[in-house]
Amino acid sequence: MTSQPALGSRPSPTVKAVRRSFSGPLGSLFVIVVTVLWTIPTLGLLATSLRPQQDVANSGWWTVFSHPDLILSNYHTVLFEGGFGVSGGLMPYLVNSLAISVPATVFPLVLAAMAAYALAWVRFRGSDTLFFLIFALQVVPLQMALIPLLQLFSGGAHLGSVTILPSFDLSGTYAPVWLAHTMFALPLAVFLLHNFISQLPRDLMEAAIVDGASHFKIFRSIVLPLCAPALASFAIFQFLWVWNDLLVALTFAGGTPEVAPLTVRLAQLSGSFGDHWELLTAGAFLSIIIPLIVFFGLQRYFVRGLLAGSVKG
Repeated sequence: MTSQPALGSRPSPTVKAVRRSFSGPLGSLFVIVVTVLWTIPTLGLLATSLRPQQDVANSGWWTVFSHPDLILSNYHTVLFEGGFGVSGGLMPYLVNSLAISVPATVFPLVLAAMAAYALAWVRFRGSDTLFFLIFALQVVPLQMALIPLLQLFSGGAHLGSVTILPSFDLSGTYAPVWLAHTMFALPLAVFLLHNFISQLPRDLMEAAIVDGASHFKIFRSIVLPLCAPALASFAIFQFLWVWNDLLVALTFAGGTPEVAPLTVRLAQLSGSFGDHWELLTAGAFLSIIIPLIVFFGLQRYFVRGLLAGSVKG
């Protein structure tokens, strides 16, 4: 186990210079400009989704400030009716997205946190090699694993006439999507959480061991509370990745209303609604509401997770 830097050490001159640059007037102005430019498209999306079809066809969204004529019927149509030859709304797919995203975020977090603690503080032969192997799995492209995983889920694994793994028969369920997202997220999650957990004070861990605490007790009572910022940071990224995913959902869930997420339905609507921008933008804005709620709800933990371990003291 490598020694940790002293908790009371001062930030380096480079860190101080970076802090001064971002806290100065020019840095603040730059952040404000980028934030405004980043927000304008979202504001236009919201304004278009609240305007009648005729107004959307005849004028730009910015005219809403001079001629405000806002309605909520676009959201009702998209959520519950479909409209214009499309049967059914987005509500079942919105529920499917939640049913996919929440477990696909929790599963890798739980497994990665336990694995990271074991690799950081439970010393055993080959632990470093195992950690580097997990780290190396990040270079495997997701696209290369889709077809082998699909074949494994649908037909099992066979070596000649010998069956190594039977067919799981998971079609029509959320399980293939959960497993796929968990597998793809674990290498990065273990790497990030290992780096955070390994920086916890050695004296704290040794004191817990001296008091007779087991590894499970240390993990539950000490490690989890202290690494909450890191867990929240990764949870935000994983939730956003799963919520916005289309490729994995199409491969393992298909387009059936029983398990298909919101992204699959939005891709279908873009071809079905055509010129009905008021409905497309309403559906698009619905798809970003829940990620925004998750981000702003965990924002303080996210900031702490980004800053934790960057400097000491």
